Amino acid sequence: MKHSLTNEKPIYQQIRERIEDSILDGVLNAEDQIPSKNEFAKEFQINPATAGKGVNELVDKGIIYKRRGIGMFVSPNARDILVEERKQQFTSQFIEPLKAEARRLGISEEELRKCYKGASE
Repeated sequence: MKHSLTNEKPIYQQIRERIEDSILDGVLNAEDQIPSKNEFAKEFQINPATAGKGVNELVDKGIIYKRRGIGMFVSPNARDILVEERKQQFTSQFIEPLKAEARRLGISEEELRKCYKGASE
């Protein structure tokens, strides 16, 4: 999970998103152990509390869970939770604005489908 951090988003959010992406990409699977907060802190030269904030958000969402004294692990249904969440984000960030702009321009749903089909070939 080697990556560098950017200044575009808060660090804890980047840590959370990198774990999420690793799960979605199949790098991390159900029951795999994730790096510890201290390992993230060492890799990215950040405070462990910052890494912990990103990890804790994933715990709160049921994406990862803690085995006391052992570490943090990917939940069995983590990928399903993330896929559903990302689908909702995709719809609100891309599909809804696309449909609104198409309505403004007078593009019918059929024309929009043809545009999509032509772009995907």
